Amino acid sequence: MPFKKKKNTAIAVLSILLILLIILFSIRLYSIQIINRDKYSTMAKGSVSTRTALLKAPRGEILDRYGRQIAINRDGYNVVFNKAYVKDDLNDVILALINLFKENNVEYIDKLPMAKTEPFEYIEGESNEKLISVLGLAKYATAENCFNQMVKKFNLKGYSSAEKRAIMGVRYGMIISDFSISYPYTFAEDIPTELMRKICESKFLLSGVTVDVVPFRQYVDTTLAVNLIGSVGPIFEEDWNSGAKYKEKGYQYNDKVGKGGIEEYAEEYLHGTDGEITYYLDSEGSIISSKVTKEPIPGKSIMLTLDKKIQQTAQNALSTVIRDIRSKGSPVVAGAAVVTDVKTGGVLCGANFPTYDVSTLSENYEQLLNDPARPLTNRAFQGVYPIGSSIKPAVATAAMETGQYTPGETITCVKAYRFFDDYQPNCMFTHGPLELTHALSYSCNYFFFELGRRVGAMKLTACFKDYGLGVKTGVEVDDSSGILVEPDSDGFGGDTLQISIGQLNAFTPLQVANYIGTFSNGGTHYKATLIEKVVSYDLKTVYSENKAEVLNTVKMSDTTKNAIKEGMLSVTEDGTGSRMFSTYGIKLGGKTGTSQSDTGADHSVFVAFAPYDNPQIAISVVLEHGSNGQAAMLIARNILDEYFFSTASNSTETPTNTLLN
Repeated sequence: MPFKKKKNTAIAVLSILLILLIILFSIRLYSIQIINRDKYSTMAKGSVSTRTALLKAPRGEILDRYGRQIAINRDGYNVVFNKAYVKDDLNDVILALINLFKENNVEYIDKLPMAKTEPFEYIEGESNEKLISVLGLAKYATAENCFNQMVKKFNLKGYSSAEKRAIMGVRYGMIISDFSISYPYTFAEDIPTELMRKICESKFLLSGVTVDVVPFRQYVDTTLAVNLIGSVGPIFEEDWNSGAKYKEKGYQYNDKVGKGGIEEYAEEYLHGTDGEITYYLDSEGSIISSKVTKEPIPGKSIMLTLDKKIQQTAQNALSTVIRDIRSKGSPVVAGAAVVTDVKTGGVLCGANFPTYDVSTLSENYEQLLNDPARPLTNRAFQGVYPIGSSIKPAVATAAMETGQYTPGETITCVKAYRFFDDYQPNCMFTHGPLELTHALSYSCNYFFFELGRRVGAMKLTACFKDYGLGVKTGVEVDDSSGILVEPDSDGFGGDTLQISIGQLNAFTPLQVANYIGTFSNGGTHYKATLIEKVVSYDLKTVYSENKAEVLNTVKMSDTTKNAIKEGMLSVTEDGTGSRMFSTYGIKLGGKTGTSQSDTGADHSVFVAFAPYDNPQIAISVVLEHGSNGQAAMLIARNILDEYFFSTASNSTETPTNTLLN
């Protein structure tokens, strides 16, 4: 009896397994013969073919040093022609789509260099060589020749003149962007949601047209550090045709790439790796099926050395202070402020005024370009200014390190410096006997005329270079090397006196901040940098991290450093900066400066390092034609308040790789 029971159980198990196998085979058979009948029928005949197309990868994001978002991505809608689904009525589809866009007052892409209304002439200022070449016409072909040739080439007979011009604008764009199954053509970008719905509802009339969800660049604050961050824009035709820069690297013609600033510098990191979708086609070219065969990989993200809150504070302070003193009659036209980390060379802030809104850059470009205040100029990195008495700590360094001045020595200011017969400049006041501390505190020109003369132009210039003045800083985005007069001997005469008080030479605010940072840390001159690290899109992996790079060391004994520091402390406690900082919450070293300009009122300069005992940051502020030292110091004070005292700041307690709003 037990044997029979076991036998029945085994039969039952085998029966269940057999039933399951029959079900599985039936499902597979149904898939082959019914669901994918065309695909497998074609494959059986041996005539299946495949085509691949790209799937766009998100661009890497740009974040500040604490992970706060600066440039991120958002989803938007692109209208795309996919050749795999385009039928014979392409012209009618294009015209229907154009009319739909016109009804909704939405722009679409038209790169044909020909007027959109009669007479259809070449657009002034645009090259027509590409068009003529594409159409195979002689170099001297007229716009009318091109128009007529496109009517033939695109089979546009029977359409009105306006319709012909509209359709050929799209057809021409398809040609120059290599429109194919592998390269879909983008008809319009970032369309409104309502229009997206209408296109989807009209899909049966628009064969080959799809609406793709794609990532678009979004700047969280469209006015923040725009001169440093840059923007994204279309690939210029000359760059595309050259091949080496984009085409050969796998870019598509309609891709967006970095334009200026970090967006351009870090393009190789920010640009993701596109994925692929494979289409299976039968012998007649019809699509049987499709499959994502390669997932897109997002670009790497860039974490900057910038502190978003300090940057915003500096921008606000520049705007508020400049507008205020201008309303009171000041001739000031612009300004810049830079903050650097004295222990690494990292740029915490590079602010400019005036500036612009990156979201309206394209539409306002001509106006911005022609604005006499030059809002497109990155004054913080590219503006060059004589820095006046702010040069005096460097002159003092050269004097003490060459043995031309010993701390404690007094030099008597009698106002007029009469060493040279042909050049006898005056000090602002008759200061009488002074040693270095008070010479810096009161900014006595006579004292530094004497130091500069003793040292000589050659050694002064060498010291300036060691401090990074008049040479490139090494920062990742475009910066100016400044203007540094190169004497060929010490027989520089009165010009030696001029460079001793910050005239003749001209430097950028970034160079000046880096110079003050170099002094305050004891002479280590770091390469300036904006990039802290390169990380994965999800911030979990660090691919590379910038280490502080030492460019050179300024020879500076402790005696030299301490003597100059005491003088710069005196500037803020009982000297030219005391009105602003004598009761400030921390001790800091500073130096005011006023420099002459050939084009208007004097420039106003203020430099500082803080805290005094253990310097962390260096600041330089320049007001172009500002002639108001208090205004420059007020901007610096706003920055110091944010860095040291802001209760909203995350500068000390926020973990690395933590995203903040």
